[in-house]
Amino acid sequence: MSSEQPSVIAVSAHLRHRFSKTPAEQITLIAGHGVEGDAHAGATVKHRSRKRWTPAAPNLRQVHLMHAELFDELAEQGFDVEPGQLGENITTRGLDLLTLPAGTLLKLGPEAVVEVTGLRNPCVQIDRFQAGLLKKVLLQDEDGKPVRKAGIMSVVVHGGPVKPGDLITLEMPAEPHRALKPV
Repeated sequence: MSSEQPSVIAVSAHLRHRFSKTPAEQITLIAGHGVEGDAHAGATVKHRSRKRWTPAAPNLRQVHLMHAELFDELAEQGFDVEPGQLGENITTRGLDLLTLPAGTLLKLGPEAVVEVTGLRNPCVQIDRFQAGLLKKVLLQDEDGKPVRKAGIMSVVVHGGPVKPGDLITLEMPAEPHRALKPV
């Protein structure tokens, strides 16, 4: 990634369960809950397919973050993707989200802090959004193992407002680090 200070370039939310989220001037994170007014907020799982099987499970997907560098890469391959369109709440630039270990704390702006819980597991809805896109965000490495590029998930540790232009600082967890897995 770049040497620039990591920052928030867009924020998005949507009250109803749908694939894309609506860009906003600001969102508010609520500790233990998620994005105020977003369908995926709550202490227990809100993702519709997961809720069906484990409704009391903790919500490890309160806030979805995605790196804008992915949009740049997709544009080079002929795809037009804007912040919020792949369902993320926070679009970042200058931070390699996919290489962060589980438990990393991200301070977003002056107050809000999220803890990284895992990778987003891209699904067929991405192809419904733009045909062929799923193969660009869910690849296979040379050993045939999946490589997920559609962002990371987190929970809110400390609430507060988040808006485009906010700087991001991170605090790595104690070693040994745990690689991100789908949540």
